[in-house]
Amino acid sequence: MKFVSTLILFYSTSASAFSSPHVAFTSSINKNVDTTLFMSSDSEGKVEPLRIGTRGSPLALAQAYETRKRLQEIFPELREEGAIELCVMKTQGDMILDKSLMELGGKGLFTKELDTALLGNDVDICVHSMKDVPTWLPDGTILPCTLPREDTNDAFISGDDSIKSIADLPDNAVIGTASLRRQAQLMARNPTFKCVNFRGNVQTRLRKLDDGVVDATLLAIAGLKRMDMDGCATSVLEWDEMLPAVAQGAIGIQCRSDDERSLKYIDALNHPDTFACVECERAFLEALDGNCKTPIAGQARIIDGEIQFKGLIAMPDGSLKYETESHGPIEDAKKIGRAAGEMLKDEAGEKFFEMMVEMSPQQVIGQLTK
Repeated sequence: MKFVSTLILFYSTSASAFSSPHVAFTSSINKNVDTTLFMSSDSEGKVEPLRIGTRGSPLALAQAYETRKRLQEIFPELREEGAIELCVMKTQGDMILDKSLMELGGKGLFTKELDTALLGNDVDICVHSMKDVPTWLPDGTILPCTLPREDTNDAFISGDDSIKSIADLPDNAVIGTASLRRQAQLMARNPTFKCVNFRGNVQTRLRKLDDGVVDATLLAIAGLKRMDMDGCATSVLEWDEMLPAVAQGAIGIQCRSDDERSLKYIDALNHPDTFACVECERAFLEALDGNCKTPIAGQARIIDGEIQFKGLIAMPDGSLKYETESHGPIEDAKKIGRAAGEMLKDEAGEKFFEMMVEMSPQQVIGQLTK
């Protein structure tokens, strides 16, 4: 019952906010900001709300509500009742939980329905976890905004109070993760670990851990913090122990490329340092033609006015791993990421990537879904 009280607390404190996406949101407002945009109206003069598209998981809703809060803090007209509407939808990735992401076809599973709604003018902007967004965007859409980034590291969560870190896990420990990136780095440390496909939202995964389905799991600390659940973490892993995913901890906001009204709103929310780091990481991923069959990690941060980047690719079983580090001017963020990806691609060689393509899901994961 280790995590049950935390889950009950989360749901009880969040139910009123998450049960209805149209409920009025209150927050401290900076009344000194004078950045007013006129709301658009239809042919009858009725004001049209700004429609935010989001997935329906507790984490996705927390991110959508954070976006709404930031918009209302800057733009007075968006504080009016009904000025912002949350449009909650399920994606294929949310509905099919008994298969790995690799078997289902990759990251676009969490964005396709949102893309369709955006292009069909059913929503005005979409809020995404950037690590779920493919490196390509549908024609007619852009992603010009990232919010200030949360801690990017992974959290280690143990079902045994005596196990405080990955190093404390015994041989043959069963670790729940849907991420080949995490699996590869775990098995590089200890090849006896058994990694099982572990999907579902944060609450579902913690409940499975509490039920003893696995010995431990790993989650992004950013998501736990956004839901005030970081107390569940046994420890937070540094980059040299578990390099995070590309764009982990970043929230991105997408809109139609010709929607000037939405662009003006979300441009005001953009955090330039986060945007540069995410651009660097995504350029690295794009250079590697990254997909859910290839364990890839990449992180950039700004230190002393320059981008510092670290990336890796590995075999799913951790038997091979290639790493790189680079740095340079912030304005060269994409160039730095792309060069790092191309360097690792050359170092690993064509055979490395051919083996990835030839592997079946069973060979890659090697375990049943839990």
